[in-house]
Amino acid sequence: MYTDFYRLKELPFALTPDPRYLYFTPSHTEVMANLHYGIESGRGLIVVIGEVGTGKTTVLRWMMRRLDPTVMVAYIFNPRLAVAEFYQYLAALFNISAWESKSDLLIELGKVLDARHNRGLRTVLVVDEGQGLSTEVLEEIRLLCNFESDTAKHLQIVLTGQPELRDLLNQPDLRQLKQRVALRCEITALPNVEETAHYISSRLKVAGSTNPELFSPGAVDYIFRCSAGIPRNINNLCDNALLNGFASGVTVIGRGIIEQVAKTFDLLPRNEHGAGSSLPSAETTARIFNSSARAELWAAGDKNGGNGNGNGYNFAGTHVQEARASDESFSLVSPVPERDSASDYPRHTDPLANLSTATSMSSYSFDRLRSDPPTSATDSFGRGNNGQSL
Repeated sequence: MYTDFYRLKELPFALTPDPRYLYFTPSHTEVMANLHYGIESGRGLIVVIGEVGTGKTTVLRWMMRRLDPTVMVAYIFNPRLAVAEFYQYLAALFNISAWESKSDLLIELGKVLDARHNRGLRTVLVVDEGQGLSTEVLEEIRLLCNFESDTAKHLQIVLTGQPELRDLLNQPDLRQLKQRVALRCEITALPNVEETAHYISSRLKVAGSTNPELFSPGAVDYIFRCSAGIPRNINNLCDNALLNGFASGVTVIGRGIIEQVAKTFDLLPRNEHGAGSSLPSAETTARIFNSSARAELWAAGDKNGGNGNGNGYNFAGTHVQEARASDESFSLVSPVPERDSASDYPRHTDPLANLSTATSMSSYSFDRLRSDPPTSATDSFGRGNNGQSL
């Protein structure tokens, strides 16, 4: 719908796991290296864990697309199977038809695996959404690891799932399966704003965009904060932002559009939910007493000639007002600035080629205070407070 307006050949932020759009972060590269090594060397069981939306299925499809044609792959993506259904599915994937019972199937499967192994060929079973597998099916997967020779596993199994899979493997009744895990790796979210900018730029480039600055730096920063670096959340925000931008006739997506989309999808940063309430935000200066209590404390210190922490300065009349004003100005925090300038930080047009040399954005923040808080140990009345905050 918006592809012509933004000069795109296709939708760049679809939620389908298209391996053409895979963006290699260091964790994705590590996972791919583990899969290559494990399958090539016949290690047996490989476990890949990742949070929801981090790209586990995309990684699997990228790998399966690039396996040699001699590698036989069976891919199970629906974990809600009983043991009998699991084996029926497995038989269909490995083209085994002459069986009536589980024992018949295992005998035929053993023949297929032995024949392929003797020819130097690899056979792979990929099971996605492993956190949804029953304990019984996981036990059957463990038993499939027993197809082996003295030196190698005949069936390579890749088991992927969300962090709940880790909890499953830690259950006492699955400790045998846990011990069979030869390799384990994890896919993590994008770690910072710069990686998020590279991810967005990479997908736009694959979709045919010639404008790497389609999203302003301020928009990218807010996308990272709303998505927590989860690629699927980034895709959802960007896709709907482009749709809103098209409807508004906006050629560059700014932070304001991202805020609207994030609010619609309930993806606002945690500290911005309920921003209109009277509760203090996480960014304001922590306080112990309210304003009236602090004024009472100053007045009490005036009557007693000081509070024992300072020099007995006379807090009379206007000085109480000055204390209140000073306190209010000290806790002032500027709102989050809108930064839509394309020169705020560098954006690489080819993130895959420059991934190893990408500079860190950890020292850069789009949320800067207008003024630094006072660092002196003495307040505006010349009174030391021994580091205490009222």
